[in-house]
Amino acid sequence: MPKEKSIKELEDLPGIGPTSAEKLRAAGIDTLDKVAVMSPSELNELSGISTEAAKKAIQVAKESTTLEYTSGSEVYRQRKDVGKISTGSKELDELIGGGLETHSITETYGRFASGKTQIGFQVCVNVQLPKDKGGLDGTVLFIDTEGTFRPERIESVAKAAGMDVEKALDNIMVVRATTTQQQVLTLERADKLILEKNIKLIVVDSLTALFRSEFIGRGALGERQQKLNQHIHRLQILADKYGLAVYITNQVMDNPGILFGDPTTPIGGNVLAHAATTRLYLKKSKEDKRIARLVDSPNMPEGEVVIKITPNGIKD
Repeated sequence: MPKEKSIKELEDLPGIGPTSAEKLRAAGIDTLDKVAVMSPSELNELSGISTEAAKKAIQVAKESTTLEYTSGSEVYRQRKDVGKISTGSKELDELIGGGLETHSITETYGRFASGKTQIGFQVCVNVQLPKDKGGLDGTVLFIDTEGTFRPERIESVAKAAGMDVEKALDNIMVVRATTTQQQVLTLERADKLILEKNIKLIVVDSLTALFRSEFIGRGALGERQQKLNQHIHRLQILADKYGLAVYITNQVMDNPGILFGDPTTPIGGNVLAHAATTRLYLKKSKEDKRIARLVDSPNMPEGEVVIKITPNGIKD
């Protein structure tokens, strides 16, 4: 009796050849789990195989995947190993539960000059500190989509922290992405860099700028949201796989439907709202002060604090 073939890759599924598998991976369908939850029409459209072949492939994918259950007490034990990066402000750290958490995505959104990038610079420096000083003894992958990275700012923040400036800058791997394709590919190829450089923080400043400029109009909205969804899920996969923290900044727009209160609305809609673990809204106040409001967190109540953006970094 012939030995049953082990199903591990997309190409192992019936009807899925190298060409079909390539089409699926290009659309973000890169695991058997993802095929298992597709409809035959979706698989037919993305891969080019017939609907009947798609039904068989989905059935085999379902039979080849297993669900793993973890007890609540085990999850609780795992949570004790979560690392945290200080933002430089004790009050802001307390607001978000002790700092930027590993295994999760922290998003800040707000208008121009609200302090989003400045917090990014601060955590780029702080992640390099020892754990007992609010860091993770790690390095940074900084994806710059708007030309906002300023080594001079890192220099002043690192000096204030008593760090070797050259070393602090060497520990930040900067990728200047000018297209969404470059932005997406940086994360797709990040595994080797993360392991080689001991990366403990990924910063994307900003996550949505290029998607917003490349996908214009209502007709492109569906495709934009789909690609954005895949991109942010890749960030979460990397955060979980390597135990690192993710910090993203987001642009805003005015929602004309809001007649009372602040009409400022983050870009990305529900895709980003559900994907980010912690969401902070930053608002400019007088002089160097900024108001940081916690909008969403799985374990912390809503609230707000006032922080200062000083030449030496983020302070209370």
